[in-house]
Amino acid sequence: MKRILITGGAGFVGSHLCKRLLNEGNEVICLDNYFTGAKSNIIELLDNPYFEMVRHDITESYYAEVDEIYNLACPASPVHYQYNPIKTIKTSVMGAINVLGLAKRVNAKVLQASTSEVYGDPLVHPQTENYWGHVNPIGIRSCYDEGKRCAETLFMDYHNQNKVAIKIIRIFNTYGPNMNPGDGRVVSNFIVQALQGKDITIFGDGLQTRSFQYVDDLVEGMVRMMNSEKDFLGPVNLGNPNEFTMLELAQAIIELTNSKSKIIYLDLPQDDPKQRQPDISLAKNKLNGWEPKIQLREGLVSTISYFEKLLLNQ
Repeated sequence: MKRILITGGAGFVGSHLCKRLLNEGNEVICLDNYFTGAKSNIIELLDNPYFEMVRHDITESYYAEVDEIYNLACPASPVHYQYNPIKTIKTSVMGAINVLGLAKRVNAKVLQASTSEVYGDPLVHPQTENYWGHVNPIGIRSCYDEGKRCAETLFMDYHNQNKVAIKIIRIFNTYGPNMNPGDGRVVSNFIVQALQGKDITIFGDGLQTRSFQYVDDLVEGMVRMMNSEKDFLGPVNLGNPNEFTMLELAQAIIELTNSKSKIIYLDLPQDDPKQRQPDISLAKNKLNGWEPKIQLREGLVSTISYFEKLLLNQ
């Protein structure tokens, strides 16, 4: 049994990771300030004697004797990270300093949940880990993009200077149950709009692309990365390389929900990437052949089912 700290553990991805690590027989401390996370995401875990929920903001230091740390704490959708951009960048940068300081102190291994947003609006397609990115440092998305880039720098510097055991992953668009219905991400937006019979809002011409990864595939990749060989630090892309336009996604969701929703088009937000597709060759090579198993339509069915129940209860 390992003692594992998950910052942002009540969030969308964090809650799935908590459940997975508990099921593997570990003790889990879930740290969250509930800015975008929700107690409902981890309510079923509260009776587990090996699960501990701590309400805490990772911009403030935290101490616990742990073996591993997964650092997931940060709002990850434009609606939430642009709501308070200063707080967002503080969460990425000061949060990274705090978890790295803890890891150094207790000799824990620490994984940073970075993002495909470090590539910005990419000039290289698909994106490999050695691409440095095309990011606007003063745009409306930069609080998140540059915060995550700085966190990667801190992780490498703590490793090089203080020999902290680190792992860095770059997460591409992920969806699934426990998503916040109001987070502004494209999958949750489209599903909620379709289920409520509202117009589905596409920004731009709908031809910009994303690659959608189901949350279970991401969690599998995270656990494999944490357990990978000592000298493999990352960064490593974790995403589904199958690429879809926004229009294709909207049409699939309308079909799967039997919705009468119409598609309408709005102006594209500033610095919105035109293409996003991971090259996962490194992950396949270093993480025991890891690759996504759940494809878009299958994942959408279970995600739609989750939102149907959520909206019914509301």
